[in-house]
Amino acid sequence: MSSENSYLVPGTSVQIPGAAEGPLRDLTFMAKDLFDVAGHVTGAGNPDWARAHKPAGSHAWAVERLLQAGADLTGKTITDEISLGFFGQNAFYGTPLNPKMPDRVPGGSSSGSASAVAQGRCDVALGTDTGGSVRIPASFCGLYGLRPTHGRVPVQGLVPQAPTSDTIGWFARDAATMERVGAVMFAESPAAATHTEVILATDLFEACDPANAQALRSALDRLATRTGNIRQERLAPEGLAVWAQAQRNIQLAEAWETFRGWVDAENPRLAFMVARALQFGASVTEADLEAARRVREQVRARMAALLPRNVLLCLPTAPCVAPFKDEPVAEVDTVRDRINTMCCFGGLAGHPQLSIPLAEVDGGPVGLSIVGARGTDMSLVATAKAWEDHQ
Repeated sequence: MSSENSYLVPGTSVQIPGAAEGPLRDLTFMAKDLFDVAGHVTGAGNPDWARAHKPAGSHAWAVERLLQAGADLTGKTITDEISLGFFGQNAFYGTPLNPKMPDRVPGGSSSGSASAVAQGRCDVALGTDTGGSVRIPASFCGLYGLRPTHGRVPVQGLVPQAPTSDTIGWFARDAATMERVGAVMFAESPAAATHTEVILATDLFEACDPANAQALRSALDRLATRTGNIRQERLAPEGLAVWAQAQRNIQLAEAWETFRGWVDAENPRLAFMVARALQFGASVTEADLEAARRVREQVRARMAALLPRNVLLCLPTAPCVAPFKDEPVAEVDTVRDRINTMCCFGGLAGHPQLSIPLAEVDGGPVGLSIVGARGTDMSLVATAKAWEDHQ
């Protein structure tokens, strides 16, 4: 197992220069080990997966896009096994360093990518977000992290997990870099911050630790002159637990369908919590899945009605600061369920969500998420940039 301070996949060395000219030619980036890089095996965080797969013949779309824009690829980063994790702890490759809180987890499953950016080892890093795997590491490591509108960034060359929720996102230390990368990934010019009304999701603030909620509300108060009209509303009239269970059923059932052939053929070594998640996915019945899909339609209708293009939704990204690395399994399960409650609407509704490092609690980063209408990704980044300039 690699050192806990590592963020690179052990035994890999990836150095690919970007195009000589391009809008990102002064930036370096790394890619989570779910993205194909030509000539290298995509390991998906598990040595048995890596052993069963050949080197990629071409780059993933997102990797190629950044290379063509001039950014240099400088490494492949550790992920939770087959991207099934919120905490960033890999039983085979170790736990990447959270430089903001070294005795705590970095968050997963895009743990190595977040760690690399937070340590200043690269300017940008690609991650994926199915159930929170960019948003949570961004909050725990004090970074900007974007989960784009579902389907906006092509997933070609990516190891899938749950296709109806999978998205490709990225981390950066500042909003200006997020904006530059977004302009390339979306082929869209930087946007203006067009939101004239802000909604505070009261049920999500209530679901997180009181200290986190207070820190974020205080930060928002300081930015009140730039947030427009603010009103409070409960996001989930049916209850967040109903939404969270629907997302868990859909995501893990799809994950089981994605990986069952490999599991059957290879009988791979898996960490307990990863194996348990797959087992749960295998147990989801068709009736459970149909009920979850009906909830998903309700969530999509709710989010579309709540968020016309001029409205911004604000909520805590995570329910707490990063947990300690050695938390008992029972306590980890409790935090996992709380995280799923906070993040579930992302996979269900597919709206863009940007986590902003807006506050601290006991020396640990606390992220605020802003969510907009589908397709308003660049406007979210513009809002974050305006807030960053104002702080």
